Amino acid sequence: MKNPFLKEFRTALQLPMSDRLVTSEIVECAQLPSYFAVSEMASASVLAVGEALRALMSFDEDQKSPTVQVNQRLASLWFGSSLHLLDPNAPAVWDEIAGDYQCADGWIRLHTNAPHHKLTALKVLGVASNRDAVAEAVKSWTAIDLETAIVGENGAAAQMRSMDEWALHPQGKSLAAEPLVAWQTFDGGQPKRQSVDAERPLAGIKVLDLTRVIAGPVCTRTLAALGANVLRIDPTNWDEPGLYEELTIGKRCAHLDLKTDGDFQNFKALLTEADVLVHGLRADALKRLGLSEATIRDINPQLIEVTHNAYGWTGPWRNRRGFDSLVQMSSGIADFGMKQQGDGKPHPLPVQALDHATGYLAAATAIIGLKRRNEEGCGVTAKLSLARTAHSLIQTARNEKAGQSINPIDADYHVETEQTHLGPAMRLLPCLEVEGVRWHWDLPASPLRSTAPTWSD
Repeated sequence: MKNPFLKEFRTALQLPMSDRLVTSEIVECAQLPSYFAVSEMASASVLAVGEALRALMSFDEDQKSPTVQVNQRLASLWFGSSLHLLDPNAPAVWDEIAGDYQCADGWIRLHTNAPHHKLTALKVLGVASNRDAVAEAVKSWTAIDLETAIVGENGAAAQMRSMDEWALHPQGKSLAAEPLVAWQTFDGGQPKRQSVDAERPLAGIKVLDLTRVIAGPVCTRTLAALGANVLRIDPTNWDEPGLYEELTIGKRCAHLDLKTDGDFQNFKALLTEADVLVHGLRADALKRLGLSEATIRDINPQLIEVTHNAYGWTGPWRNRRGFDSLVQMSSGIADFGMKQQGDGKPHPLPVQALDHATGYLAAATAIIGLKRRNEEGCGVTAKLSLARTAHSLIQTARNEKAGQSINPIDADYHVETEQTHLGPAMRLLPCLEVEGVRWHWDLPASPLRSTAPTWSD
């Protein structure tokens, strides 16, 4: 079965289009049930990481090119959750208020997992934290008015639009003209030519992680599995209690308040030593903190900067906060699913595929950036977005739902259980195999802000 994303992803990532790609393989091509090619996107984005690794490891012409294999069934499961908690009473990932609500003229989704986003939605609606009260209050609003009001108060919400409406929307038009990965290079001086360990190809690479749920943490989790030293930095007021076991494995998690001079200077010192900076902040966020693109390049000319946002890097929504589920509503994915399903309510993807696919593509981008630094001595900035990933997925819309539920079996998990703050858990086996490479996390998942903001313990 031909994968509709392989050529686009290889082109966007500037992967070599050579005969060596015949050693790439996708096996067990199971599909999640969807009106879009979700599982194919899962396997293609994971395969991109493997092919980027191969490009990095094949720096010398006489080196043997390793084979790359992705299990599409496992990749689909990783797009859901890599962890199976053994406690049936584990807390839910979603806040009780988060979800889809019917307005006077359509549907809207409220994203309330972050406490401040929840308070904003409740304030705009003028109700207490009660789902029935929220549903009743939403009925008196038009979808566009409520979206505008909540976003205007720095909350997170999205009106459900059709794919045609999104294509005509100023942001949809602008986004369609953006590349999947926007590359920019900078003169960084002499090539570093760091050696690449065949077993742990990112060993010695320092990754500064300023990411939040879910795309960015998937990127840095992937880099950590390949040997990178990942240091995640969080502010005081952010938490991900239902997800950190999933997303902080292999990383050390520290705290800095970049609005204070001491912590800001500490961050600049970390940035000086970093090989890779990954962040999922809005387009103007670092600049407002005093870290413009020019400042970052002055601090570290050979830095590989990989960044993503929700709605793209051009257009009126380039600074709008957003999440996978909101982008699905805005871009027409949920509406298309509703129309095909015929049940009169938003029908999202079976997993948060925009987050995960963007995360793996970001990891592949970072690896290609390191290759370019080795060869050319350049610094790199690469930009991705959930909405641009959605644009690629939308091209695969189909009238019939393909696939079926994929349930993991015991053989899909590691034999050893992990001890987490939510109780014992089992983690899926890797879905990517690169010949000779050991996929392994050197550190267990850890709570946010649990270590010092330094490159070594």
